[in-house]
Amino acid sequence: MILETERTILRPFTEADAADLFAYAKDPRVGPIAGWKPHESVEESLEIIHTVFSAPNTFAVVDRAANRVIGSAGFVQPHKADAPASSSEIGYALSPGFWGRGIMPEVGRELLRCGFEELGFGEIWCTHYQENSQSRRVIEKCGFTYAFTEKLTDEFFPDRPTCFYFMLRAQWEEGSRG
Repeated sequence: MILETERTILRPFTEADAADLFAYAKDPRVGPIAGWKPHESVEESLEIIHTVFSAPNTFAVVDRAANRVIGSAGFVQPHKADAPASSSEIGYALSPGFWGRGIMPEVGRELLRCGFEELGFGEIWCTHYQENSQSRRVIEKCGFTYAFTEKLTDEFFPDRPTCFYFMLRAQWEEGSRG
């Protein structure tokens, strides 16, 4: 599946994307705020492409102007263990060189459209660690509703406060009409 926004193309990762992935995934400002360690080599990035990014509905975010991978986005395993089968969770990361340009809200809105229209989800979740205000802004711009905060443990922090948000299909349908 390939999705498009005004400034990006969302497509499956390929092995040829390893260097572009490494270029932003090695930056310590990216991984830890998303719950993963910075990549240490192009080979590690290639392994992530083969494992994590080979999952269905996981996309390389390609900048149309530069024709290179600047991030990742897609539907991930939900943090909520009791999430209904008709739900999913959006996850994303973006190269710091592209922060603050509204690219990820643009990508998020397209993922919402795809999730509800093409994949048939009844609800879509999104989370961010409490200290990640940039991700919070992306989630707010996409129109998610805050649900709760829960302490989760990740690779970097025990009991890390994580904020959960959701959107129901009916909310999205109402918003997409307006």
